Amino acid sequence: MRMTLALLVLLTHSSAAHAHGLFDGHLIERVPVIASAILLALAWGLYVLGAKKVRPHGWEPFWMHLAMLLAVFSAFGPLDEWAESSTAWHMVQHMLFMIVVAPLWALARPLPQWRAVCGDVLQPLWRAILRSGRYPVAVAMVHGALIWIWHTPSLYLLALDNLWWHMLEHACFLFSAWLFWWACLRSPRALMPQALMAQLLTLMHTGLLGALLTFSRQSFYGSDRVLESQQIAGLLMWVPGSVVYLAGCSWIIWRWLKLK
Repeated sequence: MRMTLALLVLLTHSSAAHAHGLFDGHLIERVPVIASAILLALAWGLYVLGAKKVRPHGWEPFWMHLAMLLAVFSAFGPLDEWAESSTAWHMVQHMLFMIVVAPLWALARPLPQWRAVCGDVLQPLWRAILRSGRYPVAVAMVHGALIWIWHTPSLYLLALDNLWWHMLEHACFLFSAWLFWWACLRSPRALMPQALMAQLLTLMHTGLLGALLTFSRQSFYGSDRVLESQQIAGLLMWVPGSVVYLAGCSWIIWRWLKLK
C-alpha cells in the first residue's frame, strides 16, 4: 500500500506541469489520465502486496519495479509533453512502452503475485493471458496490426488531440506488447520455433514502418510536424527496435539450446 501511495505522489508531482498531467487544466478533461494513473498504481500496489504472499524469483522484483518506474516516466513525465509536438519524442515514448517496459513485465512474471491478491475475481483475465502465451505468432500479428493502425495519420493525430484516444493508444501498445513478449520470452520448448518466428515477423514489419518514416520526403502527420523529426522517429523504430528484437531472438535460441 505504501508503494501505491508513493506512486500516486510521484505521478502528481511529476506531471502537474505538463499538458497530459493529472491535475493541470480542467479536472474533467483529466479523467482519462487520472484513471490511467490509478490503474497503474493499483497494478504496482497489488504486485507489492502479492509479493508478500508469493515470493518472486531472482531478479523478477527488480524487473517489475524498473518497468513500472519507466512506465510512469513514459506516460506521465515530461516525455509525454515533448511527444505532443515532436514525432521523434513520440516514437521514443512508444518504443519505451513496446520494447522496454513490456519485455521487463514479461521477465518480471507478475501474474502469481496479482493472483495471490485478487484470487478468483479476475480468473477469466488470468486464463486469457496464459492462453495467449500458447500462440506467439497470433499475438505478434495482433500487436503488429495495432502498431500499424495507430501510426496511420488519422489515428495518430486523433490520439494527440483527444486524451481518451491518447490513453487508449498507450493501453493498446502496452498490453499487446506485454502479451507478445510474454508469449515469446516465456514460451515452452515446444513453442520456441513459433516464438522465434513471431520475433522475426515483428522485426521485419517494424523495420519496414521505420524505413517508410525515414525515407519519406513529406510529413505523414501534417505540415506542422517537422519532416526531420519524422525521419529520426523512423530511425528509432528501425535501428534500436531491430537490436531489441534480435536480442529477443537470441534469448529464445539460448533457452531452446539450453533445454535440449
